[in-house]
Amino acid sequence: MNDERRVLPYGAWPSPIDAAMLAGASVRLGGVALDGADALWIEGRPAQAGRSVLVRLREDGQACDLTPAPWNVRSRVHEYGGGAFAVRNRSVWFVHDEDQRLYALAPGGRPRALTTPGAYRHADPDPSPDARSIVCVREDHRGAGEPVNTLVRVDGAGGGARVIARGHDFYAYPRFSPDGRALAFIAWDHPDMPWDASVLYLADIACDGTLAGVRALAGGRGESVFQPQWAPDGRLWFVSDAGGYWNLHVLDSHGPRCVFRDEAEYGMPLWQFAMSSYGFADARTLVAASCRAGYWRVEAIDLHTLARTPMPYEVSAVSALVAGGGRALVLAASPTQVPSVLRWDAARGEVDVLRASTTQPLDPDWISVPEAVDFPTDDAQLAHGFFYPPRNPGCIAPAAQRAPLIVIGHGGPTGATGAALDPAVQFWTSRGFAVLDVNYRGSTGYGRAYRRLLDGAWGVADVADCVHGARYLANAGRVDRARMAIRGRSAGGYTVLAALAFHDTFAAGASYYGIGELEALARDTHKFESRYLDRLVGPYSQCAQLYRERSPLHHLEGLSCPVIFFQGLEDRVVPPNQALMMRDALRAKGIPVACLMFEAEQHGFRRAETIVRTLEAELYFYGRVFGFTPAGDLPPVHIDNL
Repeated sequence: MNDERRVLPYGAWPSPIDAAMLAGASVRLGGVALDGADALWIEGRPAQAGRSVLVRLREDGQACDLTPAPWNVRSRVHEYGGGAFAVRNRSVWFVHDEDQRLYALAPGGRPRALTTPGAYRHADPDPSPDARSIVCVREDHRGAGEPVNTLVRVDGAGGGARVIARGHDFYAYPRFSPDGRALAFIAWDHPDMPWDASVLYLADIACDGTLAGVRALAGGRGESVFQPQWAPDGRLWFVSDAGGYWNLHVLDSHGPRCVFRDEAEYGMPLWQFAMSSYGFADARTLVAASCRAGYWRVEAIDLHTLARTPMPYEVSAVSALVAGGGRALVLAASPTQVPSVLRWDAARGEVDVLRASTTQPLDPDWISVPEAVDFPTDDAQLAHGFFYPPRNPGCIAPAAQRAPLIVIGHGGPTGATGAALDPAVQFWTSRGFAVLDVNYRGSTGYGRAYRRLLDGAWGVADVADCVHGARYLANAGRVDRARMAIRGRSAGGYTVLAALAFHDTFAAGASYYGIGELEALARDTHKFESRYLDRLVGPYSQCAQLYRERSPLHHLEGLSCPVIFFQGLEDRVVPPNQALMMRDALRAKGIPVACLMFEAEQHGFRRAETIVRTLEAELYFYGRVFGFTPAGDLPPVHIDNL
């Protein structure tokens, strides 16, 4: 058979997976919910300036936007938000991005404000069984210093809000019992993050709506809890990592107990409100998502026999799951399917795709399927990742060439990457790049012990794992050792800059709203993460010198390769001065550097024009640095010192 593919250098391959397609044909899916037979979800639409829209799909298959422009369903509590709406009996309660007030939306009506204007933010609403009141998290920004987080009970008729729980630094998951007589919630305090130590509380609801008899049920030092949820039989379930993995627990007459011990994660790091990984399809059937060694699966579990039935649809990554009425709604992806809203009727064994995150499905011939790789790293440890080889059905590279490599360090750093089809990764592989997406030590999905390996070692362990992963592939002859780049967002951007400052493995880097100076981050960040570094590095008051030692900005003598920065000017998580300081320092040193700043963008880019510009600019940058001419007509980027 003759090979009729064009011979072109790696990186120069033309591809139909372009930046405009990724931005214009894609949406960010999240916030799934069931309301009887109806399915609801949030669509973040880059083509509408990143507006988040609440969509309802009725049982008859008709979909409609419940929140037309200019409504924007988004919470900013903790800056990362999540939990921006709740639904019951066709009534909806949601948070509007512009004013962060809680609104009620009755069927056929218009949004009606329930909370007063002011320096308040709301998240994670839960209506009482009679819908006369809503409990939610409130973040009060009126005073000086850190905002104050509380639980408030909001009058469903618009009569204001009343604080019912205070005293902890953070709250999440306020959930009414089915009879409305009790409330479960979780709370935690500085310096812990919710995945380090958090406590599950249960309280009785007094006649006046206040809480009485508040008692701790689980969690605390060395244990984190996740997603309390009431079962149809009135028992309270939750996820705890007391046994080393986030496993399912239930509160029965003898107290909390683990339902079954499993070396798998049934929970996730609580970066956003209302995250969910399990639900009850009916009184006998639990539907749960679990992660083993970086791969997720979804199963229906018979609560009488504990027999498991896998969902008859391939998934490898799950970000949300709810259940009820004999069905489950799952936001999931696989190596060949983009993130999609799936509806599983467990009794009939049928799975329907309700909404995919792109309206332009990728041709399978263009999809690079990830390969799970484990590789040795420091201290005789193993690190993990997913390797994507170049793939383009119309092109091959000259025989003597090896592919340039892009190493990705995920954000968080308490987070994970999964084996999900990501068109943004395929943007690179279809052009002739290899990609290594690293689950460095500290990542979730591998148990608490692996997650704790980053304690005191941020900027060291994560960086070493990215370096060792790149060298592992280079030593195996799978990539070009001289053309390896590293890219990352947020905490992943810090990994990028630390890898370039403290190692000489990479020839280029791309930092998306990354951190250049840890001291500045410790002094100038938002409440949710203001003590995050106490565990990852050490308390700043005691370890200021260590913060300097791990800050790339103070070690530019080791940074000698080109870097491109992307930064939102309204970013409150990583302030823009971080990127500007790094840019100015590299510029003064004579190192090739580019920096693109974007108005109206925060921590995580949402606008279509920003997404297009950043991808095209990064490709242009690699072309200049690695010596190839990318296909297509890319707008130029000003690169100082090049």
